Amino acid sequence: MTAVRHARLFDEADPLRLSGGGTLAPVDVAYTTCGDLSPARDNAVFIAHALTGDAEATEWWPTMVGPGRPVDTDRFFVVCANLLGGCRGTTGPSSTDPATGRAWGLDFPLISVADLVTVHRRLIAHLGIERLYAAVGGSLGGMQVLQWAADAPGQAERAVLVAASARLSAQNIALSTIARQAILRDPAFHGGRYPDHGVVPADGLSVARMLGHVTYVSEPGLEAKFGRDRRGAPGFGIDFEIESYLDHQARSFVDRFDALSYLYLSRLLDYFDPFTSEEFAERIRDTRFQVISFDSDWRFSTSHSVLIEKELRRVGLDVERHEIASSWGHDSFLLDPPGYLDLVRTFLNDRTGAGS
Repeated sequence: MTAVRHARLFDEADPLRLSGGGTLAPVDVAYTTCGDLSPARDNAVFIAHALTGDAEATEWWPTMVGPGRPVDTDRFFVVCANLLGGCRGTTGPSSTDPATGRAWGLDFPLISVADLVTVHRRLIAHLGIERLYAAVGGSLGGMQVLQWAADAPGQAERAVLVAASARLSAQNIALSTIARQAILRDPAFHGGRYPDHGVVPADGLSVARMLGHVTYVSEPGLEAKFGRDRRGAPGFGIDFEIESYLDHQARSFVDRFDALSYLYLSRLLDYFDPFTSEEFAERIRDTRFQVISFDSDWRFSTSHSVLIEKELRRVGLDVERHEIASSWGHDSFLLDPPGYLDLVRTFLNDRTGAGS
């Protein structure tokens, strides 16, 4: 396991300037690095994590990151950081507000994907890296990679976006709204001040996780794994195997994630809609894109990837797009459907094109 390190990237003298206005300080970031940075500092790969991930990419994405994997840590210097707004060592709503000495709670400012990227870019500067060989991300991670390409033109030679979106549908927003309302309406939430009461809104966060998790998988996948198998007795308790599975997912999630971070990070997904600005794609320069979707992903279906490809090609950018057959829905990006990892490996090994 790679050791997690911490860095203070912004302070009161040099605060983080938020895209929505205002500032935030201090900002501490938890991150990991794997592999060795080359003398020319030209082999850095940034891994951007999804909604509930963390800095330990080799732990949550072992199919993609590690020795001999597509993002080969024997070849690349791999950087991954916990997100701004997170709860795994980076400043977020559960961090201490220096003005009050208490957790920020709902006084934490709303943040955007652009703010996440600003912190990422400051981190690689802190590490002495000027240009990335590649930036790779799945789901929300892919959205960060897309934003990075526009905010720092040419800083990433390659961009890999897997199961990502540039505009959430009304259905996506609706599902996230239900999950957030489960948290907000939990009596233990206490208006976001639950740390002051020594409790956590475990019931609300559990329901949010169960709902979210169902959207990350597919009906054929659940049918193949669980079907209508049962383990208990008729009634309102846990009887069907799928119920037991969701209960386990919920319990383990409450142990590792904070409800406030779930609110803030899920909300910024709703507001991400970069191509409403005609200049967004036009700002991107000297980056090659690989965009991958999965045919059973109904959360961010292939139509989301088609939109990204269309907008990038409109301004003449180099884009390769693939749809992969998989029975495991959105979570396929974390797994190994046939052909998927080989496509990423080939793209990262290809020395033709931009920056070669």
